[in-house]
Amino acid sequence: MKMSKVVVMDHPLISHKLSIMRHKDTKSKEFRELLNEIASLMTFDICRDLKTKEVEIETPICVAKFKQLDKDIIIVPILRAGLGMVDGLLALIPSARVGHIGMYRDEETCQPVFYYYKMPAEKERMVILTDPMLATGGSACDAIARLKEDGFTNIRMMALVASPEGVKVVTEAHPDVDIYVASVDEGLNDRKYILPGLGDAGDRIFGTK
Repeated sequence: MKMSKVVVMDHPLISHKLSIMRHKDTKSKEFRELLNEIASLMTFDICRDLKTKEVEIETPICVAKFKQLDKDIIIVPILRAGLGMVDGLLALIPSARVGHIGMYRDEETCQPVFYYYKMPAEKERMVILTDPMLATGGSACDAIARLKEDGFTNIRMMALVASPEGVKVVTEAHPDVDIYVASVDEGLNDRKYILPGLGDAGDRIFGTK
């Protein structure tokens, strides 16, 4: 059985930008810009093994064959914070499709409630699920399960900061889904926030706190 690959992208540029995002005084505008810049940098590795096809192109000098993407990807943010990473991926793959997953957890039943789910029809395309914070892993697991129910089989998770607990939950529940993160932090506090983390990513992206 396939085991999840967990890739920590500790590139100096990513580490530098993430350290600025962590600072409590970094404003929403800079926070959003840095998040998209990191998402763009992470796109190189997460798309390293995308399939290509040969196409014939006429250059100013001659006709020759070159490689282009065989199929575009589907970017799927988990609302709302996942939206903050979409533009960073689209900057490199502007032809990508974008789906959306919106959900919350019912406090009585502890079950996920999906209030919005919209996906392109092409089930064979690779899906990149985005969420800046992989904390408990609950939302990611529920989103992945919903995608699988809909027929998507090639799914990868892109997060900014993860906890060891969240990584463990997702890899055990979905061993066929690889996870790409900029950092795996120390763990979760008693409020289930990542330590040291960077606070509530949604609030910091959208300036709602």
